Amino acid sequence: MTDATTTEVPPGEEGHGGGEEAETLHGAPLSSKGGQQVLHPSRDRYPEVVKTLKEEGFNFCVDVTAVDYLAHPGRRLPPGVKPERFELVVSLLSFEQRRRIRLRVQVPGAEPVVASLFRLYPGTDAMEREVFDMMGIRFEGHPNLSRILMEDDWEGHPLRKDYPLGGEPVRFSGDE
Repeated sequence: MTDATTTEVPPGEEGHGGGEEAETLHGAPLSSKGGQQVLHPSRDRYPEVVKTLKEEGFNFCVDVTAVDYLAHPGRRLPPGVKPERFELVVSLLSFEQRRRIRLRVQVPGAEPVVASLFRLYPGTDAMEREVFDMMGIRFEGHPNLSRILMEDDWEGHPLRKDYPLGGEPVRFSGDE
């Protein structure tokens, strides 16, 4: 990966504060967490960035998951990245390079739609369906975006922070 660059972020843009420099890779802000590179592509650039990473040897998609930040909108993001309600998190692995890279894509609650990775990584089929089922994020271009854990007629998405709590009381041993 040779096109990592550093650019000046103008004062007042989203992120840690104005005037900071933001390193980029493939046109997306780059950060690091626990020694792992973390890319922050926009929803629009996400498919292109993933395709480029695959061409560079990131041939295995380890995980596709999502986080609902409804109650915690102030998370730490690189300068220039606007926080949204949902964050899609994708982990890619290069066996040849013995490296991992994580992508964090901001997804708005009003339009929770991102491109599917199924054509690049067929193994993402069940992972994208699970994110759809539990969080309600739609994957455009997925060949069979249907529920995988909940019943087909289930209403809502159980891992969303605004999903109503309820259910059956739990009996513990010793309860009468």
